[in-house]
Amino acid sequence: MWSGSDLVRVLLGAILMAVSSSALGNVSKNVVCYQGTWSVYRPGLGKFGVEDIDPFLCTHLIYAFLGIEETGDLRVIDAYLDLEDNSGRGNIKSFNALKLKNPVLKTLVAVGGWNEGSKRFSIVANDPLKRAKFVDDVVRFLQRHGFDGLDLDWEYPDQRHSLENGDRLNYITFLKELKEGLEPFGFTLSAAVGSAQFSAEISYDIPAIVPYLDFINVMAYDLHGPWDKVVGINAPLYAAESDSSDSTGRQQQLNVDAIIKYWLLAGAPPEKLVLGVPFYGRTFTLTTAEGNLPGSPHIGKGIAGKYSREPGVLGYNELCELMQQEEWIKRWEPTQQVPYAFRERQWVGYEDPRSLALKAQYVMDHHLGGIMIWSLESDDFHGTCGQQPYPLLHEINRVLFGDSTPTGLTTESNKDKPNEGFSCPVDAPEGYVRDPDNCSNFYYCSGGTTHSFECPSGLSFDLNTKSCNYSSSVKC
Repeated sequence: MWSGSDLVRVLLGAILMAVSSSALGNVSKNVVCYQGTWSVYRPGLGKFGVEDIDPFLCTHLIYAFLGIEETGDLRVIDAYLDLEDNSGRGNIKSFNALKLKNPVLKTLVAVGGWNEGSKRFSIVANDPLKRAKFVDDVVRFLQRHGFDGLDLDWEYPDQRHSLENGDRLNYITFLKELKEGLEPFGFTLSAAVGSAQFSAEISYDIPAIVPYLDFINVMAYDLHGPWDKVVGINAPLYAAESDSSDSTGRQQQLNVDAIIKYWLLAGAPPEKLVLGVPFYGRTFTLTTAEGNLPGSPHIGKGIAGKYSREPGVLGYNELCELMQQEEWIKRWEPTQQVPYAFRERQWVGYEDPRSLALKAQYVMDHHLGGIMIWSLESDDFHGTCGQQPYPLLHEINRVLFGDSTPTGLTTESNKDKPNEGFSCPVDAPEGYVRDPDNCSNFYYCSGGTTHSFECPSGLSFDLNTKSCNYSSSVKC
């Protein structure tokens, strides 16, 4: 009988062999997808659970969020949802079981987020014993639940709360010790980071943190919102013409192009930079209905979405449904390369397939590590707006992988896939077996159920390592 930790090691081996193989083509591009797990409580068509995730459209899925205690302990925020204890829903188990559908998928758990604040991170990062406790707790949690790594979402060092000797230096030590604790087990370490120069240079010594992170999720969104005096677009690709009139230079930093160029010039290698894009827009209430161009005055937040129910925010799924029901006027901002829309005094700057295709092409042109999505539940995951499900995510994959997915597999190609005559006996021990007639095919037997997999082209399933390996190295 295979234990959970054995299964994790087997899957990790398959992942590492597959990802290292040139047979997978352009797997160097990551598609990192966050799920805000609270979305399972949304009403109606907005309800988003693990069963709504297409595990073939992302290279990495990130479970958001866990918390951190001042003691250095991990904190499960929603134990009923996340765990199986006390008749819980076991959401984490279901999340990691997606790797049974796509064996080259990686799953990470995110600790932090905006609502978690910064104070507890500051306290833990400043204390060597508490840092050690956190590292130990993380390793145990990843092992116990079958995750492939940790995503650290401290928002933000040296900004919202800081100790006298400074978060910026402690952050480096924190990452170093996390990397040393995770690396022996093959676990991935990533971080979500503040993006614009005037913010990032406060929080990060970029050359010092780069060695400890496998990839860096640059949150290049929330660049404009109701906190500004005038309406602006959430994540413009380039600066607006009016930004040049800002004597401080701050406005010129609030676009994707300026953000990425800053991180590159500051010492981040392009292959580690993952461009974060939003699947939601920021809404405003205009001062007058006639003043509807970007840069027009407003009186505060706009309408809330009927699923997310947060004033000032509309998920793409919420907006596209509104546009089917109401007469919104859509415009394209040619300089910033993003859309916006308005209806009477309501205004929103958002993303659509066209703008995200341009951002994905920017990733290709600048040889970046990939794209990060915040977050899956805001795509039109049901396809209710007349397109296929996940139109935004599909468009990103189209540009990065050429009308395909990261592995070339899809939900449909693996759904109820016939086993060509092979099926696991009811009394078969739990674990992996190789197809007797085709060394590239393998199966996972569990309680008489057969899960079918296929190694990428040029690889065969190695019975010794229980993972995909170069065919020349496998006795077949």
